[in-house]
Amino acid sequence: MRPETAPDAADVAGLVRARLAEATDLPVPGKGRTAERWRILTAWSHDHLVVGRLLEAHADAAAILAELGQAAPEPGQWWGVWAAEPPHPRVLGVRKDATHWTLTGTKPWCSGAGWCTHALVTVRDADDPDERHLVAVDLAHHGVRIERRWANAGMADSRTWSVHFDEVPAHHVAPGSGYLDRPGFWHGGAGVAACWLGGAYAVADRLLSIRRDDPLTRAHAGRVDAALTAARWALMAAAGELDADPDDPHTARIRALRVRALIERTAAAVIDDVGRALGAGPLCQDAAHAAVVADLSVYIRQSHGDRDLAALGALVLGQDP
Repeated sequence: MRPETAPDAADVAGLVRARLAEATDLPVPGKGRTAERWRILTAWSHDHLVVGRLLEAHADAAAILAELGQAAPEPGQWWGVWAAEPPHPRVLGVRKDATHWTLTGTKPWCSGAGWCTHALVTVRDADDPDERHLVAVDLAHHGVRIERRWANAGMADSRTWSVHFDEVPAHHVAPGSGYLDRPGFWHGGAGVAACWLGGAYAVADRLLSIRRDDPLTRAHAGRVDAALTAARWALMAAAGELDADPDDPHTARIRALRVRALIERTAAAVIDDVGRALGAGPLCQDAAHAAVVADLSVYIRQSHGDRDLAALGALVLGQDP
């Protein structure tokens, strides 16, 4: 059984820092060891979902840098990938030359804010705001400021805050098309689902560790076990498909949307089944269980829900998503 106390934010940071080197060195997706990469992400997220989520972002940054021909994260660096693109607010980049930019504006949904030493950030070209670019930023600059605001208990320890940039230097990594259109964009999206699966296992632990001898509990446990096993099998099958065909962005997109839809629904079903089986007691009296239920409920909303299903349907039907 998982412990009944949840670590505080300082413990989260320490746990992440202790594994940054491992996250940097995870197998890159599409090179024959994707299943191993995703198993590790699932295991980290099973142990602690917020820690797994932050380690996944650092590992994703390392994979992006490798795919785009950039230097790997250095020892001691902690990278985020801050790529949320709502209509507002935005970060605008001003070109100084081909590689040197300065950034001004606000980027929302920045996980690890205040902890990350560096980040890959999507920005808009100040000369053409319709054009997106990916840049790398050293967050030690004095022009970086954090807005600490988060209302939900779920994922509160991930420090997913807004970050303000005031003429902060940045290194240009790729145009938006070079970042968004590469197969690795979708490989990384499927990797997030591996973390969701780890969170679903953590929620299920409370149910699967009890010894209540009644048919309804056994039925809930069987349904949860079957759902988790099917999701794990699907994830490993997807990893094998990815390694066999890593370079086609169209196929990669379909695969990622399928995996994310399946595991999102599995996670939601596990939360529901465990709650129906155990009632309110663990949610009110077991801090670690309550925390992972809250964290996973927020984290799977990183999916775009029915919009992603509509995009998948369009792709399957041969239409323009």
